[in-house]
Amino acid sequence: MSKEELILTSEGLKKIEDELEELKTVKRKELSQRLKVAISYGDLKENSEYHSAKDDQAFMETRILQLERMLKIARVVDASSLSSGKVSVGSVVILNDIEFSEKIEYQIVGPAEADVADNKISYESPLGQELMGKKVGDIINVNAPVGIIKYELLEIKAV
Repeated sequence: MSKEELILTSEGLKKIEDELEELKTVKRKELSQRLKVAISYGDLKENSEYHSAKDDQAFMETRILQLERMLKIARVVDASSLSSGKVSVGSVVILNDIEFSEKIEYQIVGPAEADVADNKISYESPLGQELMGKKVGDIINVNAPVGIIKYELLEIKAV
């Protein structure tokens, strides 16, 4: 996986495409209207609405450029081609936290899709790195700020 390649699941690709479409169509029009209204207030030097809208516009245009670049270098992982025998990007894993005897489920995704609140971890994260290529029954040791955390890999599923 090269640095000039962004690994995505098909769900992650759709999310980026949807955000880009929303920004280019709906949000650009909304900002255009905000700017027209702010300009109508006159004196642009001391017009906080105008400056706020211009800042928002700059942020939005930067985000559009980021998303377009992401799409140019994206490589989508085909869920149907995933090996269910080894962990790879796109896999869903069920782990057992050995110390607390607690089951945890994560999907391994690219860095752009990672969202711990949604149980999606990057293959570049410490746990993601340790999981890549592992098989059911393997013990995974993750170096964390609180020390070594041990997990047992219970199950690997394709999405």
